[in-house]
Amino acid sequence: MRRIHLAFLIISVATLPAVTALADDPQIARGKYLVTISGCNDCHTPGYFFGRPDTSRFLGGSDVGFEMPGHGVFVAPNITPDKETGIGSWTQAQIVTAIQGGRRPDGRMLSPIMPWHAFAQLTADDAMAIAAFLQSIGPVHNQVPGPFKPGESVSTFMFRIVPPGETAADAPK
Repeated sequence: MRRIHLAFLIISVATLPAVTALADDPQIARGKYLVTISGCNDCHTPGYFFGRPDTSRFLGGSDVGFEMPGHGVFVAPNITPDKETGIGSWTQAQIVTAIQGGRRPDGRMLSPIMPWHAFAQLTADDAMAIAAFLQSIGPVHNQVPGPFKPGESVSTFMFRIVPPGETAADAPK
């Protein structure tokens, strides 16, 4: 038993500099700052739209969909480094392409609600900092539903986005 405790202590001490270095990395700190002020957590953290963000699942995907008439319903995905349900298999370059170009690694365009046009104005360093930060956080295993095609049955709470000049009553059901 004593050897197990000693082995655990050695492993803990050996990995401490890597954890500290990660926390002190200025690129990751910049990425965290940019993700925070950009409001990424607003759409990508469960509970945010209900006034109770689940910080244990920070950036793990929303529990609310946005309906865009004619486009369908989109739920903000898990953007943590979980390999099954998040962006854990994406490279930093692929994350930057999604943030600034609106295109996923599989070629699909991001939801029209994702403000990638605004993020296209980020400097290359800032976009890479966001990617580095997203890869540095703990993975959250959370598969969000969707996207849902127009008229498809939705399995999540949703907000409807109505184009200017239209009313909710005029929007397609």
